[in-house]
Amino acid sequence: MLTGTREGILKKVQPMSIHGQISWDVFFTDVVDPDGQVHVARIRPEAVIGNSLEPGDRIQVEYVVGVPIEVTRRDP
Repeated sequence: MLTGTREGILKKVQPMSIHGQISWDVFFTDVVDPDGQVHVARIRPEAVIGNSLEPGDRIQVEYVVGVPIEVTRRDP
């Protein structure tokens, strides 16, 4: 996806450190196919909008030029 949003079901969030800076790998599947391919979005923790993320949450990932810039927890 070049620019836009993608809805998903959160599978897990894995913190990681690159040269001392913390990022999160957000693993999610498509809402239409929750058992399908797992996608990964690497974002900074401050780019998460809403309450803390838990596996099974419905999320929206916003992309600009193919780069995930924001993850928002959606209400069920």
